[in-house]
Parts: sequence; structure tokens; C-alpha cells
Amino acid sequence: MSALRHYHYGALAVSMLALTGCTGMGEAHSTTEVPGDPESTKASLLEAGAKVMQTDAPPSRLEVYLVGFHPLKKEPLHQFEAHHFCDQVNEDFLQCALYDGNSEDAKLNGIEYIISEELFERLPEEEKQYWHPHNGEIISGQLVAPNLPEIAEHELMESKINSYGKTWHTWHTWDTAKGGGTTEESLPLGEPSLAWSFNRDGEANPGLIEARDERMGIDTEERRRARQDLVPLAKPQVGVDSLKDEFPRPTQPIPGVEAKPTN
Repeated sequence: MSALRHYHYGALAVSMLALTGCTGMGEAHSTTEVPGDPESTKASLLEAGAKVMQTDAPPSRLEVYLVGFHPLKKEPLHQFEAHHFCDQVNEDFLQCALYDGNSEDAKLNGIEYIISEELFERLPEEEKQYWHPHNGEIISGQLVAPNLPEIAEHELMESKINSYGKTWHTWHTWDTAKGGGTTEESLPLGEPSLAWSFNRDGEANPGLIEARDERMGIDTEERRRARQDLVPLAKPQVGVDSLKDEFPRPTQPIPGVEAKPTN
């Protein structure tokens, strides 16, 4: 059983660990208004019947909840607060549905696959350009697992050190009011956009991280301090410098986050 599934099924153990403090869990609502008529009574009844009669096996396995941030690789100033609802398929592979919030009105706006360093190294060189490194997100404290006890969250993050993610955003639902740096779209338009990760301090749009922290009761700087023991485990990663010169603001290295030389 994976460490993540251990936390899900070990409810009693998690409740006891909660005495040590949790990582915060405020509600994040979607602001995207989708055009269309209100759901009809007929549609509501069909939905209720389907809930009873049909299976929800795939989404019911989305047991791991993570919140982080994504800049688009080709448009780095277009940035998202990304709510990941994930299934730990095995120790080396996590698959996530991405939403623009964690409430009932949240909109599905992308997908992410997360793989271990071992699986990443098996990829063809051409394929590696689609996969972003995670050490910057983890060591900086930006990536969090809301409402997990701090001990459990720390172990979860340790299990993801040196991992990589492949993320496609299918809907630009994050607006300027939330720090996204762009206007939201009322429908999922155009082609999917490849997203990346923040790998240097100063890459996030001003206010983006702070708005998330205030809304959800998260302390990114405290998470960063608590994860400094993970720095010795962090290996140089491919893609750390992919967006290095793409921001108008000064940026600084995150101690412990290093670029791996490429051929």
C-alpha cells in the first residue's frame, strides 16, 4: 500500500496526528460563470438516478488533494492556482484532475500526470520537454496538501521530491481577481496549454501565492521552513531553467533547486 493510501485508510492514525497541527483548508470558489440555462428538473432527476444506478469508480479514487501553481510554458505570465485531485496508481505514478477551486462550483480545467525520477529518466529526450520539475514547488512551500497533519504532509512531499509533472490546462478559468494575470474564459476554448512550474523565487505574479494563503489559511513560508530537511534529498532536475529569463521581475534561485545539465 502506498504512503498516500495509508493516510486515506488510516483515518484513526491521521486523527491522532492532527494534534500536531494541520496545513490549512479554506474553501476556494470558482468565479467562472458558464453560459447556459439553469439545470432543468428533468436533468436533475436523471442525475439523481444515475448517481444511484451507475458507477463512479474512477473519480472516487481521487483521494489525494494538492494545491499549487502553474505558469503556462509559452505564456509564463499566465498563471493558475491549481487544485489537484489525484489517484496514486502506484509508487511511481500519480494522475490528477485539475480544478479552479475545491468547492461544489469548481470547474474542471486540466489534467496532470506525475511520475518519479526513475520513470522520467526512461523517457525519450524529445518527450522530456513536456515534463516540469517539482523540487522548486516542494522546497519553496508552494505545493501543499490542505488539511493533512503536518507530519503526514511532510512525508507526502518527501515522496514527491525529484518527481516530474506533465500538465495540460484545457480552460483558462483563473481571473485577475485571483492573481492569475489574465481574464477568464466562460467556456473551454482553443487548444490545451502546456503548463510548467515555478523554479525560482520571484517568478509567481505578485499576490498570487499570498491570495491563496489568505483564502485557504495556508502559510507558505512556514511550509518552506519545515521542508528544509528535504534539500539534501533534492537532485538537479531537467527543466529548472526553462523559464529562467521569461519574467519581467528579478528572480533568485531557490536554495536546493538546481538545474541538471542537458546534452
